[in-house]
Amino acid sequence: MPVSPDSTTLRGDCANCFGLCCVALPFAKSADFAVNKSSGEPCRNLREDFRCGIHEKLRPSGFSGCTVYDCFGAGQQVSQVTFHGVSWREAPGTARQMYEVFPVMRQLHELLRYLTEALERDAARSVHGELRRALTRVEEVTAGTPDALEKLDVAAVRAEVNPLLLKTSALVRATAGGKPKSRRGADLLGARLRGAKLRGADLRGALLIAADLSGADLSLADMIGADLRDTDLSGADLTGALFLTQPQLNAARGDAATRIPAGLERPGHWAG
Repeated sequence: MPVSPDSTTLRGDCANCFGLCCVALPFAKSADFAVNKSSGEPCRNLREDFRCGIHEKLRPSGFSGCTVYDCFGAGQQVSQVTFHGVSWREAPGTARQMYEVFPVMRQLHELLRYLTEALERDAARSVHGELRRALTRVEEVTAGTPDALEKLDVAAVRAEVNPLLLKTSALVRATAGGKPKSRRGADLLGARLRGAKLRGADLRGALLIAADLSGADLSLADMIGADLRDTDLSGADLTGALFLTQPQLNAARGDAATRIPAGLERPGHWAG
């Protein structure tokens, strides 16, 4: 059986990673990042031991963007398995390929995270067999060589998995009762949805930046890909929300009254 979605296997483990998100990924000076950084350029805060020198004060230092990122365990997979524990500092010739493989692995591990959660949903028991087979196939792909991973058509893998996630979503949301609302991909930027009844709603890919969802009922809602940057979730009920990840919660605002799914942590910057 797969591990729980809150397992460290599917969360970033910086102690066993070569600081890949701090090197491979670019970012631009903005409200989320204090400086510009290009792909392949080590962040100025990356220490020799591959740990962040300002990890405990990222937000006040102007690097809040780092606090809403999780590689879903791809970093340690690439570092310790794909490249056998040999870092880009020890073998500079591997750096380019390592940086190319990392985002590919991140997408694969995100799929593993969703598939694992789907397998824990009793309402989706009718598709558990298909989900297990898909999870096994994706796991096999993650064990590939650097060359195979670099050439991988990730979109094709996602296209294979997505129908199963959609089936899972429909089965789980059907248990919410009534006729769940669909806001898939909706532009709800800054929307006033205080106290909204969205139990079992389809919010896949919805743009909810700075939306007011305080006191809203989001239980059993499908949250995959929903953009929750600066979304107000104060007092909201996210019990049983589907495919909600820690980075999404970290990007939002909430408080002690916000109810979150088991396995996720209440962000430290939330009020009360």
